[in-house]
Parts: sequence; structure tokens; C-alpha cells
Amino acid sequence: MWNLHKFQDNIAVITEDNKKITYQKLDNYCKNLTSNIQKRCLVFNLCKNEIGSLVGYIGFLNAKIVPLMLKSDIEEDLLNNLIETYKPSYIYLPEEISENFKFKKVYSNLNYALLKTNFENAYKLNEELALLLTTSGSTGSPKLVRQSYKNIEANTKSIVEYLALDETERAITTLPMNYTYGISIINTHLWVGACLILTEKSLMQKEFWAQFKDYQATSFGGVPYTYEMLNRLRFFRMDLPYLRYMTQAGGKLSPELHELFAKWAQDNNKKFIVMYGQTEATARMSYLPAEKSLEKYGSMGIAIPGGKFSLIDTEGNIIKDPETVGELVYEGDNVTLGYAQKCEDLALGDERNGKLITGDMAKFDKDGFFYIVGRKKRFLKIFGNRVNLDETERLIKAHFPMLECACAGIDDKMDIYITDENCKKEVSDFISQKTGLNFTAFRVIVIKEIPKNEAGKTLYKNLELINA
Repeated sequence: MWNLHKFQDNIAVITEDNKKITYQKLDNYCKNLTSNIQKRCLVFNLCKNEIGSLVGYIGFLNAKIVPLMLKSDIEEDLLNNLIETYKPSYIYLPEEISENFKFKKVYSNLNYALLKTNFENAYKLNEELALLLTTSGSTGSPKLVRQSYKNIEANTKSIVEYLALDETERAITTLPMNYTYGISIINTHLWVGACLILTEKSLMQKEFWAQFKDYQATSFGGVPYTYEMLNRLRFFRMDLPYLRYMTQAGGKLSPELHELFAKWAQDNNKKFIVMYGQTEATARMSYLPAEKSLEKYGSMGIAIPGGKFSLIDTEGNIIKDPETVGELVYEGDNVTLGYAQKCEDLALGDERNGKLITGDMAKFDKDGFFYIVGRKKRFLKIFGNRVNLDETERLIKAHFPMLECACAGIDDKMDIYITDENCKKEVSDFISQKTGLNFTAFRVIVIKEIPKNEAGKTLYKNLELINA
């Protein structure tokens, strides 16, 4: 997958404790690990943003071993369910939790251990299958996305092209290694011989920003929640002389924040690049060129190199007129093979044939730039009126910038979850005024915090459980 030897003297990784690891050293680590696995098989990689986990990911793919990437602190019941469902030949995990398993330890290094399970890999792995990821927002489902070697290579090359990456880049990790967006940053930087700054620290910790400055990070990526937090952290006052660009994906950023960060980037000779993607399309499907970021704020941009967008109406017909909302369809070599829900599914081939119906509702303007309107399933009918839950959230967050909120519900009754009791009446009044609908259509519910996954995405199913 990666020609690590090509960049052997370049620094590939800087760890939290400032250890600098060359591509040659990284390659050696990978080969030492995978030499303990004698055949192509399935491995669970319980990952952190640490060198041991990274060695597993790179080593497994380069050796044609198929990893399922999972967070290291995955819930015990979910992990046991996945083990029972997919019967991995090995589990690769942090040394400190390896004693929780009865499987035999066959290798350990870099604070990670490789355990051999009792499963003998009696099922077949499709020869194109490279990587397995959980579907975005999974809370207990064994449903996985099957990514091929072609998917990863095609998407990596596209991202490298439109971001114009080279070996002088230093990206700091702000996203989990088991999340498709986080993995795409790893893929692209290793492809060009650049450097990854690995950290488990969050943007909310001063240690993160100390590493950012000390190790001269040139870029970072974030989901909408990341940028909401940065705005509250007074990011615009920071002195980050080595920062070149910031990327955003993982959900629609509010137009207000998009404009704010695009304006700051323009004024400070940086680049702000909004992107759109799904695990089902490997990672990225669109990007908004940095030079258009302010002019087209709110837009997800245009299709990545090698990709193509179209919109379809409810009858499946292609929409040709600008400013007409339809369901977004994407075509490209990065569209993944399909899903798996049991171990036998890992033998399946390509079920999508390069075409993905995204489930997102969108429109395009006269210049061909696309705008996400909302998820197909994130609409309610209230007293006969079609209400977009994502747009309602955007309105609230724009008017109450310090307030966390999420919208859910059923037809004729929207639930608005907020985190501040003092804002309850104000929010209700504001939404009623904005939508023109009666107060009885809304219920404002105060909770301690909005449930989010490790990538910062709201877990709407968990909201429903809170109110059950």
C-alpha cells in the first residue's frame, strides 16, 4: 500500500514524547510485527493515536492482512459481539489491556501486544478486501464497511492532488485512528513521505497546543464540533506560524462558522478547506477549493478528482436545474465494496459498482458548487409543514453560539435538546418565531450534555433513549 523504503530517511512520525521515527524504522517495526502472522487473515486493531497502533494499521495493509479498526476503549459487550460475529484470527491491542483476554500473546512491542485467538479463519476473505471500518455512529451493530485496496489508493491519490501535499507537511492527529477521516490523513501523508504528529491529547488541552507549536504542525483536520470548540477557545488569537491549512469534514459546518474560519484563513495567509465524505466512499467525495472558501461559504464544493456528482428526484430522475433539492449520488473508484454484517460477508465482492446513493439531500448553484441541505431521514412533517432538523439546529447554534443543542423527534412533535436550563424559554420562543409554528409543535428538553461519538458527531439514537 505504501512504499515506506522510498522515503527511508524522512521523519514519518513524531510521538507525544518527541521521539522521531524515520520511514525506515517504521518499515522495520511493521515487518517485525507482521512476520508473526503466517497467512492472510482478519485482525482486530484496537487503536489509539500512538505509534504501536499506527504500526499495526500500516503493517497489516502492506502485508495484505485485513484489519478491523476499533477504538481501544470500545465497550466490552460490543467488542465481544464483534469477536463472536467475525471470529478474528488475531487481536492487536494496547499492552495494558491485553491481560483482559485469555488468548495467547505471540508478540509485543511499542506498548502493543498481538494475541492469537482460538478461531482458525474458516471463512474466506475476498482478495480485494483491504480494510474494515464500523459505520459512522455505530453503537452496537456489527455492520461494517468493506474497503478495497483500489478504494484506498484512489481516494488517497485524489486527496493528495487537491490538497497539493508533499513531504514537507506535518499533520497533527485530532481525529481517532478508527475513524475514516482520521485514517485518510494518515494515508495521504504517508503516501507523499510527510510527517505525522501522533497525540492522544485533545484540542481542549494545553498540552495539545504545546505539541502543535513545538513540533511545528502544518495542518489539522476537524469535524463541525471541533470548529465550534475552536471558536470558543479563542483560536483566532493564537500564534501558529507553521500552520498552512485546516480541513473540515464529518458533517455540515454551519455557514456562519464556515464564513468565520474562511475569513480568518484569508486574512492570515492560511487555507481553510471544507470537504464532504462518508465511510461508504472510503473517505472524501468533495472539497471546496481554498480560494473559493469565502465566496462559496456554506458549500461542500465540487467532486474530488476522479469523482462525479448528480442529484435525483423522488422518482430517480436526474435533476438538471440549479437550486433544486434532490438526493445526492456519487460515482468514483473510492465507492466501497458494500457492507458486512457477518463473517461470511467478508467473501463478497463489489456490490456497489462505483455508485453510492448517499442519503443526503443537496442542491447545486449556477457555478456547479454543491450544498448539503440535510439528511434524507432528518426531516419531520409538523402540521403539514416539512421541517429540516439539521437547519433547525443550525439556526439555534447561530443565535446561541455558546449553547450545545440537537434536534430530533417525530412528525408533529420536535424535540430540541439543550444543555442550559436558562435558555429553555428563549430557544422555544426563537424557534417558534423563526418557523412560524405554534409552541405546541416543540418540546425543549434540558440534558447534561449532548451525546457524541469519538469523532464529535451527535448520537441521535442515544437522544431517543434519553427520552424513552
